[in-house]
Amino acid sequence: MDDGRVGGTGRGFVTAEDVARRAGVSRSAVSRTFTEGASVSERTKERVLKAARALGYRVNRLARGLISERSTLVGVLGANLSTPYMAAQLDSLSRALLQENLQCLLLNATDAERNIKRLIDLILEFRVRAIVVMSGLPPNAIVKECIDSGVRVILVNKIMESASADTIVADDAAGARLAADALIRAGCRRPAVISSAVGTGSQKRRVEVSVARFAALGIETVRWSGGATSYETGGTAARELLAAHEIDGAFCVTDLLALGFLDTVRAAGKRVPEDISVVGFDDIPQASWRSYRLTTIRHPVEDLTQGVMQAVLHEADPRKPLKTVVRLELVERATVRKG
Repeated sequence: MDDGRVGGTGRGFVTAEDVARRAGVSRSAVSRTFTEGASVSERTKERVLKAARALGYRVNRLARGLISERSTLVGVLGANLSTPYMAAQLDSLSRALLQENLQCLLLNATDAERNIKRLIDLILEFRVRAIVVMSGLPPNAIVKECIDSGVRVILVNKIMESASADTIVADDAAGARLAADALIRAGCRRPAVISSAVGTGSQKRRVEVSVARFAALGIETVRWSGGATSYETGGTAARELLAAHEIDGAFCVTDLLALGFLDTVRAAGKRVPEDISVVGFDDIPQASWRSYRLTTIRHPVEDLTQGVMQAVLHEADPRKPLKTVVRLELVERATVRKG
């Protein structure tokens, strides 16, 4: 039976009442001691802190958030948590939240397309300050419900024109044009554009804009999509494209796809960049490794985090959303021929 004891040791959580009893003060004196800016005498504070240390007391911040007007919890929905770019995003955001004395409540949104409403309902039960959506796209009705409850909804690299959510969006279109232009300058006339079958809005924009950029110069592209957004999918794309087409360039819409593509074309005897030029997207840490030195589009994690934190800390009416566009840049390394 669950009796609220810790680890089956028979010892329960230490409460503020326990501290008050040991220190010989009131329950409210304990609360004031652990509330920044509250009025409490030095003598009382010293007695409370001494009792708290002896008992191993910790403030129940979840309970405090439930009874106060300002929650310290920020809900975060993210999928593909093990991929390098998502891991970097979560690392950056969680550190930034801690610096502001806020806590990150992370939920795995791998099945976000099917259950994002349930996930958001669960987050709202914790009375969060804001919800950061990194994966999936919540229905407008859910966004409205959150905002009507005073909870900001912050969409990262997602666009909902009809919703009053804050949006922090990387300029994927500009990045895709930079990638296409790099291959065009390299003299590529038979390029491939490679994406996964996940079909996120970001990937779709990168594909469509780059294909249009090539088409504007009369260059026909081979479009390939399939599988998860993974290293293995990049390898599959390389094998299938080499078997069916004489490509001389490839724009992989994520670096993870590009790394798998690179290793596979090299294993097949193709020289990079002499035979095939390759451009990725994101600039994950592995892209700069000596074995890859991938030319890519830098998708700055810290800039995305700064935009999210600006929205989280924004005190204005959540029905007046913030819109932030993050600029991208081409990082030239060793996988594209010099024009």
